[in-house]
Amino acid sequence: MSSHALDGKAKASHQELPPEFQDQEESIKITGFWLFIVTDVLIFASLFATYAVLVNRVAAGPTPAQVFQLNTALIETLILLTSSFTIGIAIWAMRQNRQRMVSWWLALTVLLGMAFVSIELVEFAGDVAVGWGWHTSAFLSSFFLLVAAHGTHVTMGIIWAVALLFQLRRRGLTTVTRRKLYTFSLYWHFLDIMWVFIFTVVYLGGRLI
Repeated sequence: MSSHALDGKAKASHQELPPEFQDQEESIKITGFWLFIVTDVLIFASLFATYAVLVNRVAAGPTPAQVFQLNTALIETLILLTSSFTIGIAIWAMRQNRQRMVSWWLALTVLLGMAFVSIELVEFAGDVAVGWGWHTSAFLSSFFLLVAAHGTHVTMGIIWAVALLFQLRRRGLTTVTRRKLYTFSLYWHFLDIMWVFIFTVVYLGGRLI
């Protein structure tokens, strides 16, 4: 096979890659972001382990079954799972070079994230109002730390997504903005997965204690 044929085959294979992977430098940055997610997994693993050890240390405070409201947690779960779908549509639109569609679905993801954080803040405020603060017991300290850590991650994701919306409007779908959109989607899906674990271990598990 001639060198021209090999070059043509390599170019065709390169073009079959999603656009965010076609630039080698940007592709390396995506790999680096995966390493960041791995470190975040370790952080959440330590928070889950802390919660598992302290969940029964309620002192004179309430038990998990008294604190957790499954209806509220279920609504939060549905919101985040829906946002995982919307960011997935945004990535699909990005690969179709449909910038306006990307912006709309990314904006909807932001709104869903804001709704999730708002509900979580209301839940925390209600707990504190009845005297169930983080200082009440070791159980509540570990609960607030775990769930607030996730909520902080979601808030940072919202800020990141808003910045991406401004960059899309100013620069359009470039090699860099595509990579940033893709890494944001990885981050957002990771947060959704972490919330599923929180909902299962903390909220559902707490009702069984």
